[in-house]
Amino acid sequence: MSNFDVIVLGSGPGGYVTAIRASQLGLKTAIIEKENLGGVCLNWGCIPTKALLKSAQVFEYLKHAEDYGLNVKKVEHDFDAVVKRSRNAADGMSKGVQFLMKKNKIEVLKGYGKILPGKKVVVKGENGDPAEYTANHIIIATGARSRELPNLPQDGKKVIGYREAMTLDKQPKKLIVVGSGAIGIEFAYFYNSMGTEVTVVEYLPKIVPVEDEDVSKQLERSFKKTGIKIKTSAEVTKVDVSGDGVKATIKTAKGEEILEADVVLSAVGIKTNIENIGLEEVGIATDKDKILVNDYYQTNIPGYYAIGDVTPGQALAHVASAEGILCVEKIAGMHVEALDYGNIPGCTYCSPEIASVGLTEKQAKEKGYDIKVGKFPFSASGKAKASGNSDGFVKVIFDAKYGEWLGCHMIGAGVTDMIAEAVLGRKLETTGHEVLKTVHPHPTMSEAVMEAVAAAYDEVIHL
Repeated sequence: MSNFDVIVLGSGPGGYVTAIRASQLGLKTAIIEKENLGGVCLNWGCIPTKALLKSAQVFEYLKHAEDYGLNVKKVEHDFDAVVKRSRNAADGMSKGVQFLMKKNKIEVLKGYGKILPGKKVVVKGENGDPAEYTANHIIIATGARSRELPNLPQDGKKVIGYREAMTLDKQPKKLIVVGSGAIGIEFAYFYNSMGTEVTVVEYLPKIVPVEDEDVSKQLERSFKKTGIKIKTSAEVTKVDVSGDGVKATIKTAKGEEILEADVVLSAVGIKTNIENIGLEEVGIATDKDKILVNDYYQTNIPGYYAIGDVTPGQALAHVASAEGILCVEKIAGMHVEALDYGNIPGCTYCSPEIASVGLTEKQAKEKGYDIKVGKFPFSASGKAKASGNSDGFVKVIFDAKYGEWLGCHMIGAGVTDMIAEAVLGRKLETTGHEVLKTVHPHPTMSEAVMEAVAAAYDEVIHL
């Protein structure tokens, strides 16, 4: 039996970051992983999907080369090569995490981990032999997987989740995407760009339902322009996979209709990986598929912690990493402040991209704020016009009384790289006037933030 200060169960962006920070703080650390280091994010999520989306974006540029005064004779895509590039990107990142584990002297325990009472963990390795370990602190970071609906069971071939969507043997001619959160929207964009006929089915009245209403409307316009069909306030009630393809029955306010496709992608959220990891035996409290924790990620049982998708916070890679760092810094006796979940940026990497932080306009009004709203369209941006990507806008929301930056919502090219300005500004309690008087470089996409703030305060120059 080996003894550690910290054992981390799961090596995703929550787990491996937690392990590295623990090691940096002088704690003897081990990490348990049953598949590949890096977890879903590096191997089946964040990284490989961005590689697919980049291929789609480059393909789009080539198809519209004439718009840039260029003459490209023949533009074709190799679906297998696009998928292979994506897998290579994931493999490279996973190897990078292996290097980081060695560099930080973290022991990697390969196998399926299960927590036991008395601050113990048993790991069943590839050969099936269990090995037991003890630790002063055990951190659960087992993440989540694609959620299955009873009326939309996944068979991995005709009805698939995000994993299969990244590695299909052949490109479908027709695809139905069920769910319009980040995962569904990104795959809808990717497959449409590659030439697949795509229909998005969303149960709620608008796509990307967590976003500001103006952003949802803009994305719907942009998507429809590219040929993506959108069905909102719609539900897939059943699927028939008995034939060559799939027949999906869609229920809308107008009645029922049947859509035919080669494949249905179910992107209706996630299910946490909390089964069969020993929670019941240890007595760890859960609620609605989540492990209950305090502000420092301690469970109800001393010595056991949980971070990332298995806890009630936002299921995002950067949230899991931040939670893990905060958790081990608290363990190490450092002074830490609880994470502000109201200042977490969200990003969707379709084209146009979406990025947001803070309150939507509707939420700000519902909370009773007297607000100032500013909006600057990229159609008025010199950089956006020159780059040929003028779809979208930056929208900002301020408290009229104190100038507090309540929210920022962006849709357009490269906005996922711009949102950090608003996150940092809100963290530092920056006022609208301070943003307005901060000189932004010209011509850039980012000056649209300053212009949107100027619009909120009736000082906009370029509208």
